[in-house]
Amino acid sequence: MDLPLLTRLCETPGAPGREDRIRELVIAEMTPHVDDISVDPMGSVVGVRKGAGGPRVMLAAHMDELGFLVSHIDDEGFIRVVTLGGFDPKTLVAQRVIIHGREDLLGVMGSKPIHIMSDEERKRLPKAEDFYVDVGLPADRVREIVRQGDAVTRERTLAPLGDLITCKSLDNRAGLYVMLEAIRRLGDHKCEVVAVATTQEEVGLRGARVAAARVRPDIGLAIDITLANDGPGAKPHERITRVGEGTAIKVYDSGVIVPRRVVDHLVEVAEARDIPFQMEIMSRGGTDTRELQLSGDGALAGCVSIPTRYVHQVVETCHPADLDASVDLVVAFCETAESLLAP
Repeated sequence: MDLPLLTRLCETPGAPGREDRIRELVIAEMTPHVDDISVDPMGSVVGVRKGAGGPRVMLAAHMDELGFLVSHIDDEGFIRVVTLGGFDPKTLVAQRVIIHGREDLLGVMGSKPIHIMSDEERKRLPKAEDFYVDVGLPADRVREIVRQGDAVTRERTLAPLGDLITCKSLDNRAGLYVMLEAIRRLGDHKCEVVAVATTQEEVGLRGARVAAARVRPDIGLAIDITLANDGPGAKPHERITRVGEGTAIKVYDSGVIVPRRVVDHLVEVAEARDIPFQMEIMSRGGTDTRELQLSGDGALAGCVSIPTRYVHQVVETCHPADLDASVDLVVAFCETAESLLAP
């Protein structure tokens, strides 16, 4: 795998609605491998690989990450934020963040020390509104650099973890990596392949909705992470996927029921090319797959997922071999997808 590319993708900031920097990186990486590239009104990057008269296949991998927006700066220079995406508030404790103002500022998520908490405060779970950002500057200096509406992202670098890799924002920079690598490696194909790095997925699949309405695909394939709930205490039926056992073929999540023929096609091409895979049924949570399926007059849509531990934390963890298998499956799908519409 291309670890330097994945590292750049994970460490480049891109909160929902503020994807400017990650968009620049995606454009630079995608441009050499597509026939046309553009940016739609929602800020999604749309790259087109021409086909040979086959149907239109839209790939979607969201490039936004969980983040915050600055909502208030108090008279002491402490910054309040609103969350963008599905945060578990207890994961905010003792974290560092970067405020993307007129210049980047390192900050820490501050909260009341345990020494002065009441018994009641010690017992209850934290709430997002309990936290503030401390950048170590007086209020007048903070206001020179930071404005309401500035983005805030979490600060964490990619690191090896035994056989695995760990970082913030593998959701969904792992999926973005898979899509970029698949486009680079794509061989002969009849379909027109439209690869879209979507925006604002974490706040309601907004970029995919607009992109799919404009592209109007015949066939869609989302690429995203999924839960690998394979740690201690998980019952077999709760694991969803396991890290290191291959890419995952989505069957169901709370936003989509994948058509049987799409699931079967993905299984068939995986088996034909000896790509390790596992099945994914996730009762809660959704992806851009839903918007692909509902686009235009409706499209056949599925999803290739990367098993990931500790999702929506700063220590998201996955296996490089699962990333490689996911790239292989996306390539295989694009090279064979026209058979899904054969009479």
